Amino acid sequence: MTPADTFPALPLEAWADTKQTLHLYCQIVGKVRLGLHPRMNHWWHVPLYVSARGLTTRPVPHKGRDFEMEFDFLAHHLSIRSSDGGAKEVPLGGSVADFYHAVIAGLGELDIHPRVIARPFDESKVGSNIPFAEDTTHKTYDAEYAERFWHILVGVDGIFKTFRGRFMGKSSPVHFFWHSFDLAVTRFSGKPVDLPADADPVTREAYSHEVISAGFWPGDDNMPEPAFYAYAAPEPAGLGETTILPAGAWWQDLGGSSMAMYKYNDFREASAPAGALLSFLQSTYDAGAKLGGWAADLDRGDQGG
Repeated sequence: MTPADTFPALPLEAWADTKQTLHLYCQIVGKVRLGLHPRMNHWWHVPLYVSARGLTTRPVPHKGRDFEMEFDFLAHHLSIRSSDGGAKEVPLGGSVADFYHAVIAGLGELDIHPRVIARPFDESKVGSNIPFAEDTTHKTYDAEYAERFWHILVGVDGIFKTFRGRFMGKSSPVHFFWHSFDLAVTRFSGKPVDLPADADPVTREAYSHEVISAGFWPGDDNMPEPAFYAYAAPEPAGLGETTILPAGAWWQDLGGSSMAMYKYNDFREASAPAGALLSFLQSTYDAGAKLGGWAADLDRGDQGG
């Protein structure tokens, strides 16, 4: 398999409507996991995970058994399976309203009755505030581009896991946040953060300790192409002036904070894409950790794989 096969082109304009529909599908499934999975630190009970066929909730304990929901981007359906042998499938395609009703009905037939806020989370990111049960507007689903996106996630997931394995401290899993539609991995210094009194509950839990985080997302109105990103929170002074790798990566001023950026198209055209991305991840971490005074022995660099 060539890098072009693993990392195909993903022009935002070619699948923007499909991306939005799939984003809303993921919010529905993610809210089921959020509602039923035991709470974990930093909202780690919320995300989805890359799987061998798509994106999965992983097993969710419920009424003395487990159930799992998995987007299958090869067969293009959502599988709902329970540890007592129950199974349902919901086809991908059609309106968000159709998908929502089918998911809730399928769960109900397996005696799973989640309580969710049945409307999109964060309109600024998903581009809709229509309640799921009423959303017949978003219904575009291009199977080819959904599968392309998943293939990219598989490849990036592996590189992120290699980077995660280098770290000796506390790190998040590599997980897919359905609210913002990005794959991310986060390292923690172990130092608590004194957040402002007016910080919202989501921020207070996510950023209770110092972090350096990196991720991949497929683009939006502000960045109309897929890209990798990295940032530190809280941000140490001078971070946006540091040199990072590879050539073409840069720090973007977000009006008070800095975000390292590396375009997906530059990555996929590199002679060694995995090495190029690892250099981005490592150099941004090194910059943030040095300026932030993180312990030097937390990171093993490329000795870890």
